[in-house]
Amino acid sequence: MKFQSTPLDDLFLIEPEPREDERGFFARVFCVDEFSKQGLCTNWVQANVAYNKFKGITRGMHYQHSPNAEIKLVRCTKGSVFDAVVDMRADSATFQQWFGVELTESNQKMLYIPEGFAHGYQVLSDDSELHYMVSARYAPESEAGVLWNDPLVNIDWPIRESVQLSDKDKQWSLLK
Repeated sequence: MKFQSTPLDDLFLIEPEPREDERGFFARVFCVDEFSKQGLCTNWVQANVAYNKFKGITRGMHYQHSPNAEIKLVRCTKGSVFDAVVDMRADSATFQQWFGVELTESNQKMLYIPEGFAHGYQVLSDDSELHYMVSARYAPESEAGVLWNDPLVNIDWPIRESVQLSDKDKQWSLLK
C-alpha cells in the first residue's frame, strides 16, 4: 500500500498496490503491520456499507465528540463519490480547513480520517457504494455535524445545485 500525506495534519490517502494477471487482481486494503508502521489505527470495531441510489446525494458532514470520537477508513467499492473532510480539532494547525478527493471503484483509493474530522461525501454516479472501517461504535449522544455548504469552510463540491440531503443533514449549524 502507498500512504500519502495530505495538506491536513494526520489525514492520509491510501492506494492499494494491486497484483494483476489475466484473471483480475488481488490487493490488500488493510495490513496491521503497514498501518502500525505509519502510526495509524489498527483496531477497527465496526464495518459499515453505505449504498446510494442516485447521483447528487450528499451526506455529511458528520463526526463524533470524545469519548466516542472515531477514526474512519473509507473506500468506494462501486461507482464514484467526492469525499470531503474538515479538520474540527481546535488545537490543530489545519483547524477548519478541508480536503476532498474523488474515490471510485476504479482508482481504489482509500481515505484515512483521524478523530476530530467531520466527514461527508457527494455521490457522482448512480448506484454508488462505500465501505467504512470505524474505530468506535456509533454513539448518538456524541454525534455532531457541520452544514455541508458552510461558507466559512467553503468546500468546492462538484455538484452545488439540486443536492439531496437527509433532514438531519439539513439541520447542522454553520461554523462561526
